[in-house]
Amino acid sequence: MKSLDELLELEDPALPLINQWVLSAKNHCELLPPSADRADVLVKTQVTTRSTMGAIAYETGGVVVDHGWLRFLGSGHPRLTRTLSGWNDAKADRRYFVADDAAGGFFALNGGAFGADMGKIYYWAADSLEWEPTGLGYSEFLEWALMGDLAEFYASVRWASWREEIASLAGDRCVGFYPFLWTREGSPETSRRSTVPIAEAFALKRDLLRQMEAR
Repeated sequence: MKSLDELLELEDPALPLINQWVLSAKNHCELLPPSADRADVLVKTQVTTRSTMGAIAYETGGVVVDHGWLRFLGSGHPRLTRTLSGWNDAKADRRYFVADDAAGGFFALNGGAFGADMGKIYYWAADSLEWEPTGLGYSEFLEWALMGDLAEFYASVRWASWREEIASLAGDRCVGFYPFLWTREGSPETSRRSTVPIAEAFALKRDLLRQMEAR
């Protein structure tokens, strides 16, 4: 395991590039201040701050995009208390979760769970039980989140008043839908909506998928 000193990049850190992207971003975004636990998070993550993921883990408490709709995990912050390393501690399933959204969708790096494209981002959408490849690495994904057409990407899981409803949504919660969006009856407009801990939403979806696969 590399030490903190080995993971801190002094000559070519990624933070200046991230700051450039933020300044030119088309989508509203915030870099949350890093927590006092950032060194521990970086060491547990084992990526250098020369990488964008390492810089997010160490230099920020997380990144909040599109008024809180999309959340990138960092070292933790009162508005997003989950850390990049902590959120992955108990999962150990050859996926490394790096971001999620207010509808209960999850983004993870392929650590071998999805085939040969190691290090590419896969998306587990709120309205699907299937993991979908994005073809993007972490840096490309972060840049896309800041510059891309999120309205088009999320058209199937957003509802008319989504912006008002998630304005005060904590980064550790998401919107739960019933009927579930992946069912025939589910719809972001007509399903009953409530806010739930995102850990609960993840566990429920994971367990339902396991039950279906076991049939």
